[in-house]
Amino acid sequence: MEIDEIRIYALSLPDTEECFPFGENSLVFKTKGKIFIILDLISLPATMNYKADPEDIILQREEYPDAIFPGYHMNKKHWNTLHLNRHVPSAIIKEIVITSYKLVRK
Repeated sequence: MEIDEIRIYALSLPDTEECFPFGENSLVFKTKGKIFIILDLISLPATMNYKADPEDIILQREEYPDAIFPGYHMNKKHWNTLHLNRHVPSAIIKEIVITSYKLVRK
């Protein structure tokens, strides 16, 4: 899944806004004022930080050891970093985005 596809999907979720609070290289998606996705626009490969349930976070890292890592500059218990285009199916990425969104909206 590419950055533009993630952007379109994230913006399709209710009450979602995009902004650049950390500079022009980090596209942030928020709902109700809370961050649920951060896309790094200049890293290679592109990366996405996302919030995850602590019960799932380790399982995701184990299932995709070449693509999902502890959240870069984030709380490692609640955030992961996904390296895009590293064999994680689009359906899984969409599931990750919606789960992150739902966790933040609670």
